[in-house]
Amino acid sequence: MVTRYTETIQFDYVIVGAGSAGCVLANRLTEDPDVSVLLLEAGGVDPFWDWRIRMPAALAYPMNGKSYSWDYHTEPEPHLGGRTLHCPRGRVLGGSSSINGMVYMRGNALDYDRWAREDPSLPQWDYRHCLPYFRKTECREGGGDDYHGDSGPLHVTRGREDGPLPTAFLEAARQAGYPKTADLNGYQQEGFGPMDRTTRRGIRHSTSVGYLRSARRRTNLRVLTHATARRLLLNGRNIEGVEFSRGGKCARALAEREVLLCGGPINSPQLLMLSGIGPKEHLHDIGISPAHDLPGVGENLQDHLEIYVQMECVQPVSLYRYYNAFGKAYVGAQWLFTRSGIGTSNHFEVGGFVRSRAGVEHPDLQYHFFPMAVRYDGKSPNKAHGFQAHVGPMRSQSKGWVRLRSTDPDAPPRILFNYMSRNRDWEEFRSALRLTREIFQQDAFAPFRGRELSPGADVVSDADIDAYLAGAVESAYHPCGTCKMGSDDLAVVDAECRVHGLSGLRVVDSSIMPSIVSGNLNAPTIMLAEKAADLVAGKKPLEPIDVPVYRAMDYHEKQR
Repeated sequence: MVTRYTETIQFDYVIVGAGSAGCVLANRLTEDPDVSVLLLEAGGVDPFWDWRIRMPAALAYPMNGKSYSWDYHTEPEPHLGGRTLHCPRGRVLGGSSSINGMVYMRGNALDYDRWAREDPSLPQWDYRHCLPYFRKTECREGGGDDYHGDSGPLHVTRGREDGPLPTAFLEAARQAGYPKTADLNGYQQEGFGPMDRTTRRGIRHSTSVGYLRSARRRTNLRVLTHATARRLLLNGRNIEGVEFSRGGKCARALAEREVLLCGGPINSPQLLMLSGIGPKEHLHDIGISPAHDLPGVGENLQDHLEIYVQMECVQPVSLYRYYNAFGKAYVGAQWLFTRSGIGTSNHFEVGGFVRSRAGVEHPDLQYHFFPMAVRYDGKSPNKAHGFQAHVGPMRSQSKGWVRLRSTDPDAPPRILFNYMSRNRDWEEFRSALRLTREIFQQDAFAPFRGRELSPGADVVSDADIDAYLAGAVESAYHPCGTCKMGSDDLAVVDAECRVHGLSGLRVVDSSIMPSIVSGNLNAPTIMLAEKAADLVAGKKPLEPIDVPVYRAMDYHEKQR
């Protein structure tokens, strides 16, 4: 059947997905006035009036709603008793940077060195080559230095350490024998200190705000919202453009130079497979004629899991005092009219990174401290004051997949992370729980500490902990890896983000990460998009930066 298009439009570049990466590319490529760019976004605009995606403290609303999210869920996870877990992905200008927790965390320098070490085709993706692009993205509160930028499009605010519970957390970590670090994104990741966040003047600073807003004033950029890509247009081994639907009509956008796929780790492999690009056996099973066999499309799916270790607080100093209709109204009004108060923060003010055991070269556990006992979905285990630490392993070897459910582009894909499929995952989580309990039992928490709410003081043995973990672990919402970069059998793109075996197509988003990094993924995704923008434009890459990076000299013998 011949598709009848209501419209055919042509640009130099067609970008699919206006998320954390797509907004960056749209901005950087249109800096050249002779280049035309079309940006397609399946979702709508990020309205300035909607407090749900503007107020940092309201982060749970867009993450758990359907207004701005694809609202995906996993298949029953076999190692978690068949549980299905939530997998929200941004469906709005700014993508997941418009609905995430706003934590700005780069990961450890050795993560990027690992990318370069493990694949000989990726020498330009080590830390010294990535750092210039981290700096290029960033406008950091307090100014720049060897590790940070001060004039980039993305505004980064430093967490505050002066609240009673964040202060107690940092002091308790010190009493437990961990170092304090002044900058979790700088010289020393290991230890505990203030966390950075993507906010500016009390408002979420997404890539839509930081990158796209100014670029939309340019005449060489066209942005189409509510435009859902349905398949890529192939001519032999060349990608000519994108077929998309908008307002019930089907159109096509042709790319004179390249199509840049920025749909993210779920939607990018989905669109490739809908276009006949992917594992030929799976495509045959679904009823799609394979156009280009790429076994790695949709494979290598990785994520971070975490638990919430929750404590009762015996003093009325947690955020619970605002956890009622009057308190929420007060916080909202204060933020709305003055851009001040607790509404201006995501409340992940402090956190840290530690090693789960001796012999681990760099931190493999991450902490987010939160001054209330509550889940991401807003459910509280205790109708009283509390506090909690989100903690989980950073480099799980458990890997899953994304596959098509049917040939229908509107059908959500099947997602299986295969969480907790390695014995090491269980060992790391047991360590995470026990190390967290040790921190909470330090003298610094004595004035505040009540009973343990979750998992509960009776959960002690390995068997008890494992039973708790199977029912309690939650995603930290950091999927990646499904279109991995590299040269091995599962690699989908090369070191310049070009899809192997095809011309006219690159993938630029967290799906191309060869392996997951040790921290939140939004900052690394924006960095790789900045780096990819230079590759696409044919610009000379930024000069690498050599700076010292901390690693514990005695890590072979000591956990801390």
